[in-house]
Amino acid sequence: MEKLKIVHLLHSIGGVDVYLRLVLENMNTDSFENIVIHGAKDTIKPFFDKKGNKVKEYKVSIFRDISIFNDFKSLVETYKILKIEKPSLIHAHSAKGGIVGRITGRLLGIKVIYTPHAFSYLSTQNSLKRILFLSIEKFLANGNSQLLATSQSEKKRAIEEVGYKPKNAIVFNNCIEPITKIQPLTITKTWPEDYICTVGRPSYQKNIEQMIRILHEVNKEAKIHLIVMGVGPVSGQLESVKNLIQELDMGNDVTLLNWTERTDVFHIINQSKFYLSTSRYEGMPYSIIESLALSKACVVSNCDGNKDLIIDDYNGFVVDNEDIKDFKSKILKLLIDKELLDKLSKNAFNSYSENYNIKKNISELESIYLD
Repeated sequence: MEKLKIVHLLHSIGGVDVYLRLVLENMNTDSFENIVIHGAKDTIKPFFDKKGNKVKEYKVSIFRDISIFNDFKSLVETYKILKIEKPSLIHAHSAKGGIVGRITGRLLGIKVIYTPHAFSYLSTQNSLKRILFLSIEKFLANGNSQLLATSQSEKKRAIEEVGYKPKNAIVFNNCIEPITKIQPLTITKTWPEDYICTVGRPSYQKNIEQMIRILHEVNKEAKIHLIVMGVGPVSGQLESVKNLIQELDMGNDVTLLNWTERTDVFHIINQSKFYLSTSRYEGMPYSIIESLALSKACVVSNCDGNKDLIIDDYNGFVVDNEDIKDFKSKILKLLIDKELLDKLSKNAFNSYSENYNIKKNISELESIYLD
């Protein structure tokens, strides 16, 4: 049987990078040949398949920021690569990959599967940018492309807001490998034993300022430390977060950690009391799936992805994002009621095991590729 050749096109950072590596490392190499086209400066770490072999990759001018020159250049570069490789399918990931992939796919008559990993128009407060980004998504919807959402709520948004036909929108939930071993920290521990945690760069999306305000209210009644992991170079609201911490005199209550090894993230989540998210939008966040896999209850905002993963009062709590009072109430409930925390934590692992184990679920994605 001839292998199905798939080109993955993306700016390989963050959750998108995690998604692709998990897919490549679990797909059947006897049935599929994978090739990666990614940004020239996004990752230097090679991609590997299920057998541990390096996956063929190309680097093109895909960058995070909008640039007419670079964006057009990436179209030309990708078009030339696709002409040489002649794939049966393009799997385009996130906004930039989605635009380049769908345009070049149309030009060459190649079917495209597009995974937004949270639509780009959700990422801005600027109404003109929001309209522009949404218009681009609407223009490129349907045609030769099929939407592969990472959650049911992302699929719903694609149909209701972007205009995808229901027949052209399907779901493959983000999922991860079981976390069977917790490695020692590679960084120096500077925080207390009792803490809650989150993963996410200070940004409009993650809304860390809201988290700081919530913690400030919680600590009026029950002291708990917060660790924020993922404070990297692309953290547009880092100064805002630091200023708020100083303003509320919370320097001893919050630890901001730079990007670190994924094993460190697992270690820190595993030792925490529970996980917290105040995101304004998501696709389906890996950090919450990882928390479920580590038997951690989660208190999360009511946005796409979060509300798919967390069932209220089963494996955590879902709270309206602006409701600081309710966030405070749910956090205090878990800090005070150990029996409840234990029950939700046990259910958290059951949620992961039943729904988000890639070892069990990869065959679903392979079937989508072959359809």
